[in-house]
Amino acid sequence: MSSDPWGRVDETGTVYVRTAEGEKVVGSWQAGSPEEALAYFERKYEGLVVEIGLLEKRVKTTDLSAKDAQTAIDHLRTQVDEHHAVGDLDALSKRLDALVTTVDKRREERKAEKAKQADEAKAAKEKLVAEAEELAQSDQWRSAGERLRALVDTWKGLPRLDRKADDELWHRFSHARSAFSKRRKAHFASLDAQREEARKAKEKLVVEAESLSKSTDWGGTAARYRELMTEWKAAGRAQREFEDDLWNRFRGAQDVFFAARGETFAERDAEQGENLKLKEELAAEAEKLVPVKDLKGARAAFRSLNERWEAIGHVPRDARPKVEGRMQAVERAIQEAEEAEWRRSNPEARARAAGLTGQLQDAVEKLRKQIDTARAAGNNAKADKLARELEGRQALLDQAMKGLEEFGG
Repeated sequence: MSSDPWGRVDETGTVYVRTAEGEKVVGSWQAGSPEEALAYFERKYEGLVVEIGLLEKRVKTTDLSAKDAQTAIDHLRTQVDEHHAVGDLDALSKRLDALVTTVDKRREERKAEKAKQADEAKAAKEKLVAEAEELAQSDQWRSAGERLRALVDTWKGLPRLDRKADDELWHRFSHARSAFSKRRKAHFASLDAQREEARKAKEKLVVEAESLSKSTDWGGTAARYRELMTEWKAAGRAQREFEDDLWNRFRGAQDVFFAARGETFAERDAEQGENLKLKEELAAEAEKLVPVKDLKGARAAFRSLNERWEAIGHVPRDARPKVEGRMQAVERAIQEAEEAEWRRSNPEARARAAGLTGQLQDAVEKLRKQIDTARAAGNNAKADKLARELEGRQALLDQAMKGLEEFGG
């Protein structure tokens, strides 16, 4: 018989292992010596020691799942419990018990971590839903649309919750996106309709602008183009693919008209500049007639100058008042000379002027007496009325006296 501290082999070749519960039969060995039998089963024990050690290391240093770890423990425990090895099997059982405790603790930790992650995921998804529902009411179509797409990507990266909670949150999230898409679609449909109306309106404006481009009614057409521009701005924008082409046609028609008008005005300005020089020469010649010494000669000379003046044509508008004023001053001087001559040669007119002056003097004197009488009687209203009438008669008298003086006293 052969033995060691953990096992023995009896005379029949039966191999035993010593445990806390007593000896257990390991197996039967007939192929060699008892020492070889013990060595064989001791190697099997060492193999279990190595496997348990490897499992302990995996549990400690890797993310081996609790389920897989428990399966490995059960497999090794079966081998230990079947007593097919010689060694300290009780120590191996204790190591496996310790592994079970570690795995159970790991399982609880992972369960708690999973629950925490689930809570965080739920909070994150609820936050996404709240933001999506807020964005669903936004009119910032581009930025809100891009943000909603980013929220979907964020959602996909979050862990799933339990089916009920996940489905409820996804339903709200999806509904918010659908509501936004529906509003955006309606907005752009309305915008498209508005732009189509703008296109039609601008088409009409373009047609009219093009029909006016050859007009030579410079003032009226320029005014109409200004009105068309106001209508263009009020029409709003057409679709992008039409807007630029319509504008180019609209602006091009105006350019044709204003270029032609500018050319015509340039020619007219040059002609009117020449006219101005001629009229200034005539004005200078007319001014030599003043002061009037020979009334008949001055009248004939001015008539001839005026005929030449009328034949010349228009001058620039800003120069017109000055040059015409020079001719008008000469004309007034000749008229005043004619009036003075007439008064000197018309005694009847002088007599009528003297008579009118006398009548006005009598009327003024009479009104003054009536005013004094009304004031004395306390009738101020009548006095004020008569005073206003006196002012008018006095003005006429002053004018008549001046006229009389012109007749030579």
